[in-house]
Amino acid sequence: MNGIDRGPSRYDSHRSITLPEWRGHGVPLLRAPREFVTELHQRHLPQPGTTVVAVLNAEHRVVASASFGTRPQFSDGWDHRNALLGHLRRITPHDLKRRSPSRTAVLLRCREGGPDWTEQDGAWMWALRAAAELHGLRCGSYLTLTPAGWQSLGDGRRGRNPHSGSWTLGPIHTVTELPPRAPRGTPGAPPERQQPVAPVTSLSAVRALEGSHDDRTVRRTAAR
Repeated sequence: MNGIDRGPSRYDSHRSITLPEWRGHGVPLLRAPREFVTELHQRHLPQPGTTVVAVLNAEHRVVASASFGTRPQFSDGWDHRNALLGHLRRITPHDLKRRSPSRTAVLLRCREGGPDWTEQDGAWMWALRAAAELHGLRCGSYLTLTPAGWQSLGDGRRGRNPHSGSWTLGPIHTVTELPPRAPRGTPGAPPERQQPVAPVTSLSAVRALEGSHDDRTVRRTAAR
């Protein structure tokens, strides 16, 4: 794989993190969570069941992101960690050779249900911390998109939009979006280009031209 694997993470003994434990880890806060969630939503249009992982640089700007769905039967933090680590390795090189992390991994999970913490959120929190460590990144915020809106778990910041159903309001790029062809004579319709029509020449005129061309050729040849 692309990157250096340091082996098992120190979080492997307990593959879930409770909300009080998450608050105690000292996760760095996002500078502008509403703008961050809006940017990720516009990029990926996540539906319920979609997870978005993003990497922020030192200026808190998104430098890489990926969205993916997970199978319902995969509910363990170990499986989530492997999925996150695989996508991180695809979208950005690791920072394992740095003395301290300079970039941050942030997770946005779109799901149904209430906005409060769930056991699955705890498994994803564990996965985010383990995957970030194995890729040489700092573990950042964990956010959810639910029918109630977005929320940054652990620090209480939230908003109504976007929410888990906002993807239906996004642009859908299909052939049916092409503008309909306006009928002829409709005010404002662009004029249609007329195809050039070749002039019609009678057969006698063609033969007359050929005869004169032959005469000129004979005369030029005889003059030599």
